[in-house]
Amino acid sequence: METLRLVFELAFPLFLIMDPIANSATCLAILKGYSPPKQRRIIFRELVIALVLIVLFQVLGKWLLELLAIHQSTLRVAGGLILFIISLKLIFPEDQGPVGGDDKDPFIVPIATPFIAGPSLLAAVMLYAHREERQAVLFLAVFVAWLGSLGIMLSAPSLQRILGKRGIKAAERLMGLILILVAVQMLEDGVRLFVESMF
Repeated sequence: METLRLVFELAFPLFLIMDPIANSATCLAILKGYSPPKQRRIIFRELVIALVLIVLFQVLGKWLLELLAIHQSTLRVAGGLILFIISLKLIFPEDQGPVGGDDKDPFIVPIATPFIAGPSLLAAVMLYAHREERQAVLFLAVFVAWLGSLGIMLSAPSLQRILGKRGIKAAERLMGLILILVAVQMLEDGVRLFVESMF
């Protein structure tokens, strides 16, 4: 039961950072020249590539952070700041203009990375890898978050018709609000660890 709770605690912020709802709308704009079945095949392939990248950073991230001798409090504060910036972008999205001006098959870039496995997600995975001793738990959390994103993004064509543009924007802002709470908690934990280390 404790393991399941920990998996959910790790998977939930990772799922929010993946931002599958907003990425679904962006992917559909890029893949508008393809049929819905072809769109789903490309999205599935890009999600698999993204998962490989995420796991790679999980495996190498802990070693890299230990090599740099970064303290736990620094990790928590940095992670909280990263999540806070991401959540602000979800609540107040920037106008990125038209996306995907050609009909070429977008292999790896930009869907697998930076849309899904972007710098923010990879940094978060590295931070969690350093904090969590049981790497199997973190891998399971990554996989759960990935499965949730997979389900939403594969149903993107139907989801866009049901929710519409306003519904997708509202869902994205709700995810941003939840992520702010997670970010503030991480910042509080980092400050507490820093104060404790001084005494």
